Amino acid sequence: MPQVMEFKLPDLGEGLTEAEIVRWLVAVGDVVAIDQPVVEVETAKAMVEVPCPYGGVVTARFGAEGEELPVGAPLITVAVGAAAGTGAAAPAGPAAGPASGTGAEAEPESGGSGNVLVGYGTDHSRPARRRRVRPATAGAGAGPVAAAPVAAAVTVPVAVSGPVAVVSPIVRKLARDHGVDLRTLRGSGREGLILRADVEAALQAPPVVAAAVTAAAAAAAGSTGAAPQGERVALKGLRGVVAEKLSRSRREIPDATCWVDADATELMAARTAMNAVGGPKISVLALLARICTAALARYPELNSTVDLAAGEIVRLPAVHLGFAAQTERGLMVPVVRDAQGRSPESLSAEFARLTELARAGKLTPSDLTGGTFTLNNYGVFGVDGSTPIINHPEAAMLGVGRIVPKPWVHGGELAVRQVVQLSLTFDHRVCDGGTAGGFLRYVADCVESPAVLLRSL
Repeated sequence: MPQVMEFKLPDLGEGLTEAEIVRWLVAVGDVVAIDQPVVEVETAKAMVEVPCPYGGVVTARFGAEGEELPVGAPLITVAVGAAAGTGAAAPAGPAAGPASGTGAEAEPESGGSGNVLVGYGTDHSRPARRRRVRPATAGAGAGPVAAAPVAAAVTVPVAVSGPVAVVSPIVRKLARDHGVDLRTLRGSGREGLILRADVEAALQAPPVVAAAVTAAAAAAAGSTGAAPQGERVALKGLRGVVAEKLSRSRREIPDATCWVDADATELMAARTAMNAVGGPKISVLALLARICTAALARYPELNSTVDLAAGEIVRLPAVHLGFAAQTERGLMVPVVRDAQGRSPESLSAEFARLTELARAGKLTPSDLTGGTFTLNNYGVFGVDGSTPIINHPEAAMLGVGRIVPKPWVHGGELAVRQVVQLSLTFDHRVCDGGTAGGFLRYVADCVESPAVLLRSL
């Protein structure tokens, strides 16, 4: 007899807690093989196809295209061991959920592969991660015990001003979809954090209390003035992750910036000479990246991170170099692994490969994480300088402006030279200004005289 197995949205890693369904690749009644992609989802970092670890007949799909699902939510149910012709008789839709209650908690063994994403096999060298248990919702057998969160969440329907104590975007979406004003809730989580159970409790509140909540919200709106008019764009997906990461960088990192102008004429001439001998073309970004890795070898303090929990600075042995790439989805920072061991030719090829994947929306989460230092070439936007925000949890970022002809004193005479502005933003916890200045000066020296770099090759 077929066994109905429930496949949940897997943990996509790197702090990602939800994904948006872009396109279903299977329909109810279809026969799927083990590890066959069943849905295409978009996270805040990449667009990926999710393979199902079970083979059989699809009996139900959960979620419509464009809908966001949290990690751990059901994606599909599969009747394992069902014949292809039994698909029409299999239960369809959410009604199949209860029938899969026991299968939902079972780990895939002989019937599944254990893979979670295309290109990501199961790593048996690591212990299995334990999923966080979500709070039980009303109607799940909680009985009288569930009454306590209801009272705690709505007995004091006083709207508060300032930021709302909500971390999960799923909780915000649930409240927005049902018209619940989060300012009127008192969270039952740690330090007043509003949980999903608090919002669900507010939805089940008696009409009298609900009316009081509405009145309190209206009073708060009247005291703070009307909401600003204009187009509202949800701060979610990539934009939301960028906002959170940059805000965290500003909160946690005491950064400082130093900058210098450099004569890049000799560097551009060296690039022209390299490309004249044939073979793959060397990009300016690759030459700058090679200079960065050499500078980090001399000043390893800037290739580090701060472990706040341990109260330690961790100096990292390998340089995983991030670089900014503009795409239709926004600005992304792919990472070149072990950049310290690559030649300018290898760096050029890897930059080109990752940039193409970024523009095609095919970068995996591993392509976008794990960086230790970032190179930001904002000169492609036609600007000279900037004070970039450090890519948390890294310790520094080198910014490069446009290379343009400018008057410059060269050999004691005024001449027109190719000039670039370089800026270094660094975490003042990992080093002092002398180290940062030394790093930037070495980079500028290599730009002005590439022969300086030969000493470290």
